[in-house]
Order: sequence, then structure tokens, then C-alpha cells
Amino acid sequence: MTLDSYAFLPRAFRTMFEAAPQFEHEPIWADFTKPLNQARIGLLSSAGIFIQGEQDGFDVERERQEPTWGDPTLRPIRSNVCQADIGATHLHIRTDDLLRDIDVALPINRLGELVADGRVGSGAPEHFSVMGFQQDGAEVWRTATGPEIAARCHVAEIDALILAPA
Repeated sequence: MTLDSYAFLPRAFRTMFEAAPQFEHEPIWADFTKPLNQARIGLLSSAGIFIQGEQDGFDVERERQEPTWGDPTLRPIRSNVCQADIGATHLHIRTDDLLRDIDVALPINRLGELVADGRVGSGAPEHFSVMGFQQDGAEVWRTATGPEIAARCHVAEIDALILAPA
């Protein structure tokens, strides 16, 4: 199966992104020494998920006007959120599947099953959602959004954060 990373971009932008320079870097790795059945696990989705009626959706109107900008803000998602409360705004993915089943992009229920089975110690009290596709918004992500996620993980004593990319 071939994966087309640019399937949901406007055709005019495809060439630009395919020609963008690729950066070489060393992988960042930290050993995970805590037994998984004692660990607290958090989730991070890049699918633009938010809680309807409580949080604003991500700013897709600005992104329509500035296609290389992605909303760099954060939406905390409580662990007991109901499917009916989920909204999603993202111009680069189809959101209809995750609006039917949040676990497609933020596997909260699957994590709950692993906790119930004793395979994972506990799930975090809140998980996190951002809008993927950060180019011009990346600086805010590096200086504000990322550090906020790290601080919230520290306060909640989250041992590992699993990225569920959209």
C-alpha cells in the first residue's frame, strides 16, 4: 500500500512540499524503565480534536487564508469525554471517521481497556489534541504549546505520552 502524505493538500501546494528540504537529525531516545503495568500513560493526537460546547475548534479560517500556517494551540481532552462531545477541525485530514469513533485518532477507550486488563497502570486524567501540519505556526508550538504539554504531563505525573498522529 502506498501512503500519500499530501492527499488532502490543495494540488498547487503538493510540489512545494515535496520539494521542501529534509532535515537530518539524531533520534531522541529516553529509556523507559518503569513497568508498563505501573505507568501512567497520556495520549497526544494531531487530529484537531476539541470538546464541543467547551472549547473552540482550531482556526481553519486563518489556515484557508494562509495555507502554510497551522493553528499551534492546544486542547486538553479529559479522559472521560463522551463520543458525542467530540468535534474536530483540520483541513489536511478527513475527520468524519474520528467523529464516529474517537479511538481512530485518540485511543482513549483502547487505553481504558489496557488499564482495566492490568496491562497499563493508569491513564492520564487528561489527554491532548493539537492540529498537525505545523509549518508557519511551528515556532509557537516549540516555544509555547510543546512546553505547556510537557508541564501538564509533569503535573499529572504522566510517565509516557503516546503520539497518535492523524
